[in-house]
Amino acid sequence: MFIRIDKLQVEMPLPNEPDPSAAAAVNELMGGRFGELTTLNTYMFQSFNFKQREKLKPFYALIANIAAEELGHIELVGAAVNGLLNGIQPKGDAAFADSFGTATMAGPMYHINGGHGVLPMSAMGQPWRGDYIFNSGNLVLDLLHNFFLENGARTAKLRVYEMTKNPAARRMLGYLFTRGGVHAHAYALALEKLTGVDMKKMLPIPNIEGKTIPESLPFMAEGMHRRLYRFSTDDYREMGAIWRGEALDGSGPLEITDGPPTGGPQYQQEGVASAFIPDYAPEEILEIAQKLYAKAVG
Repeated sequence: MFIRIDKLQVEMPLPNEPDPSAAAAVNELMGGRFGELTTLNTYMFQSFNFKQREKLKPFYALIANIAAEELGHIELVGAAVNGLLNGIQPKGDAAFADSFGTATMAGPMYHINGGHGVLPMSAMGQPWRGDYIFNSGNLVLDLLHNFFLENGARTAKLRVYEMTKNPAARRMLGYLFTRGGVHAHAYALALEKLTGVDMKKMLPIPNIEGKTIPESLPFMAEGMHRRLYRFSTDDYREMGAIWRGEALDGSGPLEITDGPPTGGPQYQQEGVASAFIPDYAPEEILEIAQKLYAKAVG
């Protein structure tokens, strides 16, 4: 089961103005082949179907715990796209689609089907596919795929990073670079425990150190590249048998932190009455919501 915390995993400033091109690029990290929906669901289904959990507890704990963190990554990418679309209004008499841009198929989709927010699709508007999930049941093969998946995701993030200079998008990417590096390192260590092969010698893939990405530096300074968060009240401690040793950059020992990151607040965004979001006369909905809230708190 899960406990949901109404915060983002990292504090992100709301963009100063809409940037639909950046939003479309970042949406690839939600619903693309190597997006967060793929990492989340791959690890989640592997944890659902894991056999001999008690006998192989450290490996099960690692996969299940990383799956829980990926739920927060989904939320973070969603918030980034929503922030980049925030404030879009029709340009004079032009249609809303023109306001979103037509460089990719994603533009009109945000208005027609997305409520001016993130969608489970790629940058080109293609729906996320369930067959992106990989779960063979073979532990070595699944871990090897997870190692590949994290490095494929890192490559995609680096390419999205090159496509936008939007500071809000790049801050989110800096965080995900750091955390994805942790997951790749963790799966490398798990494979080493099982096979004796030192997979971590292959890292980082692509061969670009995190310290060369300015937006990653604040998170590395906090030690987030050495830290696995334990997303549970009392479970998954066994992953400590795998996550041990030194950081890849030699900055210190690997560590496990009980509980989630401190995080930051959710975005507070205004509605778009002319697009019926939340409706044409939103003040009526707000009045109803305020009455319900007053009753709830007594």
